[in-house]
Amino acid sequence: MARYKVDITGINTNELKVLTSKEMEELFRRYHEGDKQAKEELVNGNLKLVLSILRSFNKGNYNMDDLFQVGVIGLIKAIDNFDLSYNLKLSTYAVPLILGEIKRYIRDNTSIRVSRSIKDLAYEIISFKEDYFNKNGVEPTSDVIAKNLGIPEYKIANALDALKKPMSIYEPIYNDGGDTIYLMDQLADKKDLNNDKDMLISLRKSLNKLKQREREVLIERYMIGKTQMEIASSLNISQAQVSRIEKNAILSLKRMIK
Repeated sequence: MARYKVDITGINTNELKVLTSKEMEELFRRYHEGDKQAKEELVNGNLKLVLSILRSFNKGNYNMDDLFQVGVIGLIKAIDNFDLSYNLKLSTYAVPLILGEIKRYIRDNTSIRVSRSIKDLAYEIISFKEDYFNKNGVEPTSDVIAKNLGIPEYKIANALDALKKPMSIYEPIYNDGGDTIYLMDQLADKKDLNNDKDMLISLRKSLNKLKQREREVLIERYMIGKTQMEIASSLNISQAQVSRIEKNAILSLKRMIK
């Protein structure tokens, strides 16, 4: 569908050739015999594989031309190291290499420097999630990830957030047809935070007065970063119930703070 199309400067992506399995085998045979033209044909015949991977990055503020070039490097590495005796499709072998090149490029070129250990943990979490999904057909919950990787649950959200592209303070976040509200309008002034100690104390006291399940839901949602579905799974209740508990807890907090 059109909305998933990736536009690359100077390339008509609709006209890119896709090789058949038979053509692929013949080209690899020629390439391994020293035919350099065969390698070029293999690369050009698999460019749509790179484009298909780029779709998942198309909603971010990334330069698609740059990511495409980086993805092609991963494709070339896959072709250089692929052997028909693996009994695999080239796509199966190439996708992790292409993804790895793209993610490494994004990691190394982000405008905010995040410690290497946090980045490494984030990629370890992503890798575990992909493996788990491939084996089980469902996404792992935060507690499953934490248990398997031996880390506290709150570190999962923190690590994954470190890979997110920073947002401009001039990013519009709401417009109802009138004045646009920008991110900077919603940022707190640290000078005023010193005057809000009473509010913070009141909030802490109010949290302690909530029912245990309400308090647990708020902590897991806003401190650990779990989704309502993840919380529902860990509490063995429905997502709708978690939503009601969260809503009631927030309403109770507002009443107590007032």
